[in-house]
Amino acid sequence: MPAGRALRVAVVGGGPGGLYAAALLARQGHTVEVWERGAPEDTFGFGVVLSDETLGGIERADTVVYAALGAEFVRWDDIDVVHRGRLLTSGGHGFAALGRRRLLEILHERCAGLGVRLRFRTPAPAAAVLAASYDLVVAADGVHSATRQSGAAHFRPTLTGGRCRYIWLAADFAFDAFRFEIAETEHGVMQLHAYPYSADASTVIVEMHEEVWRAAGFDLCDEAESAARCAKIFGEALRGRPLHGNRSAWTEFRTVVNERWSHDNVVLLGDAAHTAHFSIGSGTKLAVEDALALAEAVAGAVAAARPGSEPDVPAALAAYEAARRPAVASTQRAAAASMRWFEELAGYVDQPARQFAFNLLTRSRRVTHDNLRLRDERFTRAVERDFGCPDERTPPMFTPLKLRGLTLRNRIVVSPMDMYGAQDGDGTPGDFHLVHLGARALGGAGLVMTEMVCVSPEGRITPGCTGLYTAGQAAAWTRIADFVHTCAPGTALGVQLGHSGRKGSTRLMWEGMDDPLPEGNWPLVAASELPYRPGVSAVPRALTAADLASIRSDFAAAAVRAADCGFDLLELHCAHGYLLSGFLSPLTNHRTDAYGGPLENRLRFPLEVFDAVRAVWPADRPMTVRISATDWAPGGTSAQDAVDIAAAFAAHGADAIDVSTGQVVADENPEYGRSYQTPYADRIRNALGIPVIAVGAISSWDDVNSLLLAGRADLCAVGRPHLYDPHWTLHAAADQSYEGPAAPWPAPYRAGSRKPPTGRG
Repeated sequence: MPAGRALRVAVVGGGPGGLYAAALLARQGHTVEVWERGAPEDTFGFGVVLSDETLGGIERADTVVYAALGAEFVRWDDIDVVHRGRLLTSGGHGFAALGRRRLLEILHERCAGLGVRLRFRTPAPAAAVLAASYDLVVAADGVHSATRQSGAAHFRPTLTGGRCRYIWLAADFAFDAFRFEIAETEHGVMQLHAYPYSADASTVIVEMHEEVWRAAGFDLCDEAESAARCAKIFGEALRGRPLHGNRSAWTEFRTVVNERWSHDNVVLLGDAAHTAHFSIGSGTKLAVEDALALAEAVAGAVAAARPGSEPDVPAALAAYEAARRPAVASTQRAAAASMRWFEELAGYVDQPARQFAFNLLTRSRRVTHDNLRLRDERFTRAVERDFGCPDERTPPMFTPLKLRGLTLRNRIVVSPMDMYGAQDGDGTPGDFHLVHLGARALGGAGLVMTEMVCVSPEGRITPGCTGLYTAGQAAAWTRIADFVHTCAPGTALGVQLGHSGRKGSTRLMWEGMDDPLPEGNWPLVAASELPYRPGVSAVPRALTAADLASIRSDFAAAAVRAADCGFDLLELHCAHGYLLSGFLSPLTNHRTDAYGGPLENRLRFPLEVFDAVRAVWPADRPMTVRISATDWAPGGTSAQDAVDIAAAFAAHGADAIDVSTGQVVADENPEYGRSYQTPYADRIRNALGIPVIAVGAISSWDDVNSLLLAGRADLCAVGRPHLYDPHWTLHAAADQSYEGPAAPWPAPYRAGSRKPPTGRG
């Protein structure tokens, strides 16, 4: 018997998550009742996929349920991807599935055997009513949770709809593998997701963009007609067999996020608390894992209570949420990436077949290049050969890339990072910059970028920012370029030219980022008279025609000096809310002349500057442009705007687009996460075919290899990891046992090219 007294538990919702929570809590000795508005045999959908991790948790918690499930599962290892009639198979993945109805039967039997009272065809009383009569109320009432809705003030839910429509159907035969197939129809691209869940049945999900769905007339079809039309579209995959539904309807996926999962003694579980797009796995899997964590938290609270006393239910619910939220958040990030990938599917169909398949398999970032190579080395090696890896010993990141007359020996870029290290406020780089950039050049990266180098004194962000507007500054940069080319031969050195615009005349970052200087300020200029931080930042002066001409000349003069210094590549900074970026965004450009209004006009001045720089920059040296592909704020730069901006610079001669995001307005709301800016680079690359540099929380060499092979980027800019480890690239080579020409250790460092042993090892 537990230390604390047994609880009276009410479970709202008789789906797998609610039933399994009921069984686990009853097994602990609690009195449990379940309310389910449907009949025992009612269910939506067909098959359920569970991971080995989830099954392991079930085995540890309840061997009876585990044994019953094990007798029902169908298992398979392969994923089939069909691209324009070509079938590609990747193995080693490992799936287990069973019918949803059979899963419910197993859980019904287990609950009944443990004394759970199951109330079918009975709507549950309101959560507030149950909360007054029961010690614990588990709301497992699904994506349309009435409990969540009635308690919205406490749970604070956010529901976000996707851009695709999908329908759950079934086929009366078992696919050999998890199958993804693309149909390019006259109305647009449609996709099939299918997997077996018994020896003679498969789940089949058909999905397409909302616009395609409407163009194809599916919005006018009932269940039977939808099933028949989908069976015809994917007739080859189905071997001419029909599809059937189960109260199936076209719907959009809704991502559910709640700020809180519990209030007093009421807790959300499964889809009521969170959802994750079906393309990365089963909502049932998440709900079952929730049930396991909730039962464990309740057991802990009961054990901690004094004998016979009431357990601390709110504390148990807080522990449950603390245990589950990180894993759920990770799953939702992966699911969001996967959902976006399928929403953007039309942009990938022109990829070569194997690259397309690799892209699909790694879309959520949970499966990576290194992970996929462990699962199926033959498939991964074939993708590497298609990519152009010189041999099996050369990872993708160490494959050269040519831009005009410059060949980069590998695909790693040290990001431009403001160092605020110019001494005496005169913009001249000193010994710090020599050591900082020199160390990263010795560290193996293919391209090392300077910080934003300002084209005029007024164009500086802070007094510590460097410039290229004096002969003394040029001499100092020449010293650095000479060191890189002499001591780190093969490393390219790039300069990023920019003007701070309305974000200038501020303190050093560590003294107060974006805070104005307490004294010694200089006047600010921008596209429009809009301060970066209203009430804090100075109001800039809107540039006149004469100002624009002068600034164009400043950029061109700096580019001439940069060429003379020996820089190998020049990047024009049109991102992060600085001057040129301020012209591009509708949030910061309110002009009414030829430089404001529609995007064509907002592009005018940045393109004029680009043309002025390109005209004086040596023809054989490449130029790139950094852009903010989204402002992370309503009304800002759209996804299509970003593509159009990149296309305009490409048409004017840009050799690559460095795709960053944000920092344009102070009230932005970025969606941070691993490689979070990469989808914007991906979209531009696959829409335009121009090389792109991906940047933003790319921190592992495995991610770099994955992004390159999937065709989402041509170069990867890695910033903070190079601050942590100047030799990040060389260490990435050592970790992958690569010793080729794309990552040579400097002669004085060769003795350290192997990781030192640690501890007793």
